[in-house]
Amino acid sequence: MTSRVVLVTGGTGGIGTAICKKLADMGHQVATNYRNEEKALAWQAQMKTDGYDIALVKGDVTSPDEAAAMVKEVEQKLGPVEVLINNAGITRDGTFHKMSAQQWGDVINTNLNSVFNVTRPVIDGMRERKWGRIIQISSINGLKGQYGQANYAAAKAGMHGFTISLARENAKLGITVNTVSPGYVATDMVMAVPEDVRAKIAADIPTGRLGKPEEIAYAVAFLVDEQAAWITGSNLDINGGHHMGW
Repeated sequence: MTSRVVLVTGGTGGIGTAICKKLADMGHQVATNYRNEEKALAWQAQMKTDGYDIALVKGDVTSPDEAAAMVKEVEQKLGPVEVLINNAGITRDGTFHKMSAQQWGDVINTNLNSVFNVTRPVIDGMRERKWGRIIQISSINGLKGQYGQANYAAAKAGMHGFTISLARENAKLGITVNTVSPGYVATDMVMAVPEDVRAKIAADIPTGRLGKPEEIAYAVAFLVDEQAAWITGSNLDINGGHHMGW
């Protein structure tokens, strides 16, 4: 397998960490970004303890200039970015009739505008080299909606439109663009929810359990693989049957 240079945004979170580890296990050179240096260095130290050497670069993905500088730093450290995983995301939940412009803007900027900000600096190089993998980490709630998440659902749904348009523009140049939409996954954030609430969520999932970050990472690895070259403009739902469509 060819070793590729991979950039995972938001790689220090639960799903992001699993993606970083999985792609490193495949032999790729992996980098991720951070805003909080103290937290990032502690994460990197733990990763090294676990046997992973993940490059860290400073960068706020909501800023076009910082995103471009972040990509430039990755390319100086590791080489041209050949695989991009747009994983950065936040929530600022609240019913829409009470939602502030700040809540709306923060989520749209971090979850959707970041996809433009980080993809734009890497797409020209991918087109020149005639190879690339771009994967958006969306959400089940971008497909079915969720009470109190008009901002989050709008951003995650927007990723799908971005994916299918970019896929059409670049398919003939050896670049695939896809989306992965996780359901409820047992990350630290979800596990912090009261146990009775988690039990109700799991009871509504046909498989009867929450997903694992590693299961999302497996799907990403599948789409990154050289043999996935004919899969583009697609969305892969991974939710235990919680939401089914065709």
